[in-house]
Amino acid sequence: MKTFLNIAFSFCWMVTFTSNAQLQTHSFEQIDSLQQNDSRNTVVFIYTDWCKFCHAMQATTLVDENNVELLNSYFCFVALNAEEQQTIVYKGHPFQFKPTGNLTGMHELAEELATIDGKVSFPSLCILNQKDEIIFQSNYFLSSEELETILSQVLKSQE
Repeated sequence: MKTFLNIAFSFCWMVTFTSNAQLQTHSFEQIDSLQQNDSRNTVVFIYTDWCKFCHAMQATTLVDENNVELLNSYFCFVALNAEEQQTIVYKGHPFQFKPTGNLTGMHELAEELATIDGKVSFPSLCILNQKDEIIFQSNYFLSSEELETILSQVLKSQE
């Protein structure tokens, strides 16, 4: 079974990197300078390494050519591991990893962006406007079609 999972993961990884369109991923540190030149909404995909739905969304929804085209053309995209242990400075504010036990914890920025009704679950998607206000949040697997609809609605609302 473990061998099958390794093969399946390797295949998904290959498909991700052999797709025609490549999703341009940025760090939070890059967003500040990118926003100065071209003010865009920021889409943050919040995941963990152990979440099977996160991996599925990365292997399907986030490599869909329509979504990649929309994200690359109209948004800044950030992938944030909720268990990232390095400090992230965003808009001049340092966000840090908060341990909750032995080898467990959550990054403050992931917690801030992924909390919906007092709960955090994965995968989460958060869209920030140019003023860094949350304009959309979800905390479940989004299909390619669902993400495309959400991105299109965000764009239409700004026309």
